[in-house]
Amino acid sequence: MSERYSRQGFLGMAGQLAIETARVAVNGLGGGGSHIAPQLAHLGVQNFLLYDHDRGDESNLNRTMTLAEADVEAGTLKVEAARRRIHEINPRANVEIHPCRWQDREKALNGCTLVMGCVDSFGERQQIEACCRRLLIPYIDIGMDVHPGGEEPPGMSGQVILSMPGLPCMFCMGFLTDEKIGREVANYGAAGGKPQVVWPNGVLASTAVGIAVSLLTGWTRSSPAPVYLSYNGTDGTLVPHIRLKYLPPEPCEHYPLAQAGEPVFVKI
Repeated sequence: MSERYSRQGFLGMAGQLAIETARVAVNGLGGGGSHIAPQLAHLGVQNFLLYDHDRGDESNLNRTMTLAEADVEAGTLKVEAARRRIHEINPRANVEIHPCRWQDREKALNGCTLVMGCVDSFGERQQIEACCRRLLIPYIDIGMDVHPGGEEPPGMSGQVILSMPGLPCMFCMGFLTDEKIGREVANYGAAGGKPQVVWPNGVLASTAVGIAVSLLTGWTRSSPAPVYLSYNGTDGTLVPHIRLKYLPPEPCEHYPLAQAGEPVFVKI
């Protein structure tokens, strides 16, 4: 093992090799993804697939770790800024960027070892989880929001979820429901900008990276299990969600393993 990675030698030679040979997709390079991509580069991930159609603007500078003021003036794409940061950490990394929605180039996900999702909507989460299930790729989702508290302080919440093929999905865990997605579709365009700040994104992103390292290297010596961590920004806690206690014992009914295979998208 090179001196560069000697401080993470507890992962083992095989573990470091697994990190370096993995192909990891990061969907969304804003507040959460801009933490995840550089952390993976520091760990030694060599192969990246980045999706984000957006360009950096001034409102992103409070939380997007890969952007600078010059990027706002230049209208730099978020995927370009993330690629630049990855190459600053490791010039030899292979970084494939797609400045579009992942659905426009979904075939690029084929062959990925892992997908990290940092998207804003329930519908987006449902679609990428379904795609990952069909391709038998583990999917790690993070997200946070701030809720008005009236006369009380605002509430800050978030989640980190691991969706493994064959294990409970985000529908099984109750995080996604048809009702939530339907309500979101009905209110499309009416929600406006959601509050986002840098510190909860950092907490959630770092936790997701830790789950990714455990999956890739097996250093914790534990079998993959459902992960649904609930974040409370008011008291700074990140704990297993109570719904994990009530998961059905049978395999996931929403995405049977028998239905694996390349997904087909139909324009409507």
